[in-house]
Amino acid sequence: KKLGKKKGAKKKVDPFIRKEWYDLKAPTPFTKRTFGMTAVTKTTGTRIASDQLKGRVVETALSDLNDKSETLAWRKVRLAIEEVQGRSCLTNFHGMSMTRDKICSYLKKWQSLIESTVEVKTADGYILRLFIVAFTGRQQGQIRKCSYAQNAQIKLLRKKIQEVVTKESAGCNLTDLVNKFCLDSFADQCKKACQYVYPLSHVILKSVKTLKK
Repeated sequence: KKLGKKKGAKKKVDPFIRKEWYDLKAPTPFTKRTFGMTAVTKTTGTRIASDQLKGRVVETALSDLNDKSETLAWRKVRLAIEEVQGRSCLTNFHGMSMTRDKICSYLKKWQSLIESTVEVKTADGYILRLFIVAFTGRQQGQIRKCSYAQNAQIKLLRKKIQEVVTKESAGCNLTDLVNKFCLDSFADQCKKACQYVYPLSHVILKSVKTLKK
């Protein structure tokens, strides 16, 4: 018997025939304006393409948004589409995180890991939650193998980190704060403030979440 097509079988249609592409525009803190494209189903009836795009969250590496930060590919930035103009989607800062391999590169034996969270309110009304990770380090001329901090020291270190971050972000708008995140300016200030309690080897801004816009 000849193997023919079954009666009533539907033809396979490429789903991307019904899609159209829009350019993604980065907000002001970043130097590269266009950083990618996103697909959306064409306007059909009551389903408007621009309405489907609004609120969509896209993720990209920081090295794709800034010309001078090729080494910061491990920093992931999340941007939310807020407005559509023609074929361009205007985005705004939504969050920040790190790649797993970068976090794992800091994890070592014989040291303490200190995690702290800080809620920050910007001058233009945004509320952000920052997740900061600090690692204790070896002192100069240390003979002991491990460098563990005591519970009382960990509490004090966490308090110092929260104070520094709150002070550094006071009076900043969202654009200034995102610039500080990209430059990792909090790390040096936290190390200086904590060196009298217990010396820290690394202070990292692990992630940022936008709670209120």
